[in-house]
Amino acid sequence: MRISRLTPWAAGLAAAALFAVPAAASAGQQRAAEPSSAAADDYYAAAQGKTGAALKAALHGIIKNQSKVTYDGVWNALKATDQDPANPNNVILVYSGRSQSKSTNGGGANDWNREHVWAKSHGDFGTATGPGTDLHHLRPEDVSVNSTRGNKDFDRGGSPVGEAPGSLTDADSFEPRDAVKGDVARMLLYMAVRYEGGDGFADLELNDRVGNGSAPAHGRISVLEQWHQADPPDAFERRRNQVIFDVYQHNRNPFIDHPEWVAAIW
Repeated sequence: MRISRLTPWAAGLAAAALFAVPAAASAGQQRAAEPSSAAADDYYAAAQGKTGAALKAALHGIIKNQSKVTYDGVWNALKATDQDPANPNNVILVYSGRSQSKSTNGGGANDWNREHVWAKSHGDFGTATGPGTDLHHLRPEDVSVNSTRGNKDFDRGGSPVGEAPGSLTDADSFEPRDAVKGDVARMLLYMAVRYEGGDGFADLELNDRVGNGSAPAHGRISVLEQWHQADPPDAFERRRNQVIFDVYQHNRNPFIDHPEWVAAIW
């Protein structure tokens, strides 16, 4: 039996995510809300003991069961999922690392907008409800930095990105700051498992290339695997996964819960 959002632990955490988190954050005490080990094992029961293609297929079967958020709804969802632990009025911008007022979302200079970490042109899904609105890969980012990243694949090297300290870019790739390299990797890994050609959308896959353009592919997998190892899940990422599960989509990113499954599949 998979985790139900009506179980006592999930209901309690959902209430905490909606009401208690802002108060805790204002006191500088925000912590990751995590399921009990028994509940987590129950959610992933169909995947236990598997490796390779069998594990990937089992995880797809689990995480494809989700509620969907509209693209307009993403604005308010990101204000909850990416809330600054030290300031409940702000969100943390993924590449910039900047704490910025939740109310400054939009399209103007120095506003923040909705960054598709799996570039929406890679598979041509745009902002369609489904991959285009999946919170597991959507993050707040400065408008100009979002534009600089564009639809580039992820790789190492390049020139510094203004307003995103520690990030680099060149003609065909983007390298995020060290603190979110693993986050980026796990978001792309999630997308490659969640979207397998059903739901009327393309089969998204990872490869070891840059310049993937409109192909339903993202790279470089070899670099992403290294980033995943170097930057394991932290409290912010685990809390984000939990809020998405409890309040919005009711599915999880398995590579945050089980980082070891990356090597077991890829």
